[in-house]
Amino acid sequence: MGKVLIVDDEPGMRRILSSNLRMDSHIVVEADSASAATVLLTREDFDVVVTDQKMPGGSGMDVLRTVQETEPRTSVVFLTAVGTVEMAVESMRDGAFDFLTKPFVPDVLRATVRRACERTALLRENAVLKTAVRKLEGADEILGESPGIQSVRESISRVARMNTTVLITGETGTGKELVARAIFRNSLRAGRPFVAINCAAVTETLVESELFGHEKGAYTGADKPRAGLFETADGGTVFLDEVAEMSQTAQAKLLRVLADGEFQRVGSTFTRHVDVRVIAATHRKLSEYVHKGLFREDLYYRLAVVPIHIPPLRERRQDIDVLCRVLSAAIAKEIKVTNRPLNPAALKKLTEYPFPGNIRELRNLLERALILGQGTDLQPEDFPLQPPLPQLSSNSTTLTVEQLVSHLPQHLDLRDTLSRVERNLIVRALESTGGVQAEAARQLSLSRSDLGYKVDKYALADKARSEEAP
Repeated sequence: MGKVLIVDDEPGMRRILSSNLRMDSHIVVEADSASAATVLLTREDFDVVVTDQKMPGGSGMDVLRTVQETEPRTSVVFLTAVGTVEMAVESMRDGAFDFLTKPFVPDVLRATVRRACERTALLRENAVLKTAVRKLEGADEILGESPGIQSVRESISRVARMNTTVLITGETGTGKELVARAIFRNSLRAGRPFVAINCAAVTETLVESELFGHEKGAYTGADKPRAGLFETADGGTVFLDEVAEMSQTAQAKLLRVLADGEFQRVGSTFTRHVDVRVIAATHRKLSEYVHKGLFREDLYYRLAVVPIHIPPLRERRQDIDVLCRVLSAAIAKEIKVTNRPLNPAALKKLTEYPFPGNIRELRNLLERALILGQGTDLQPEDFPLQPPLPQLSSNSTTLTVEQLVSHLPQHLDLRDTLSRVERNLIVRALESTGGVQAEAARQLSLSRSDLGYKVDKYALADKARSEEAP
């Protein structure tokens, strides 16, 4: 079953064609001319177009050209008189799927349209798969020419074809997963699975099950055995984002995988073997976590065989121009709006901003500006940036409070002020993390449950998104 557009200037022919195609449950739309078909094709998606070859005011070739411009994966079937078969064959060379001669045989018509629908479905599915593969393999470039980002690219080229473990560090929103996918894309395991998990976005009780799998009855709700990500990625690569958030038990199991390639599912005593490459990432300083006893020292050294640090955006301001140009073009294509360049004053404003949320925040700002901006280019007022906090001493909590208070008026409603400050900080954290509550909670030094309560309190659900594993 598909959506079919019939283009013919004869009402009787359109009626017969529609009646036959509806017998196969197709959705049928009719157009009485090539110009009417053009309007419909620019407004709606069709699986198949069945068009007459010769019509007053436009031909079937005009319809074919419109299809190729609007949705080239749509299959076009021509209806032609016997005397114009050569023209029909010519149209197939130009991209038509098939042609039928008048008078047509109903069963042949229906079979041809069914095959045309199947072809369109396959072409669209193939396009979706290609997009997914490009994303999986990290086809996006790591943009910029600053010394820090050039060093990142050099590290990727050196380590990609090795089998060693890599630890990627950097602030939230700097593009750690993009670097991991670039390493995978250029590795000897590129044709094997790439499996990623954000350890902070999965509850502590489920991390082990997600990574190593579980047996039936291992815990409440485990109604059937399930393979974990390491089994799924056997022969390929596992990307552990925010690895510092793993529990001590999961850390011990991960160490065993790295050392011996062995693990056990939750609730099982059977040892399984896998061959995987591990790439880990964190925004934490793992060495400090080791010193505090929050992360295993032996696991740290296993992970940090090759460290790659991604500098924050404020340390690579010369890259903001190219990032804005490339990201805005990609965003405009994705959300189907007109791309617009940045006014020099807008670019200057962004270049001077410290970007606590890094590239992720920059992307969010560009998307909002492209949607809401009114001019032919993006103006400074299209980027409502959060004012940076004053530069505070890193070793004096009292001084931090004094500096913050010094920026407040002498007479204020304390309760209202504290609520507004709290709400604005939460909004900024959510926007800079793309709505990921786990990362926003870490920025604010809150537990996820505390942040969830405050999101409800301040009615910010539209800015936050669910992040629990299914």
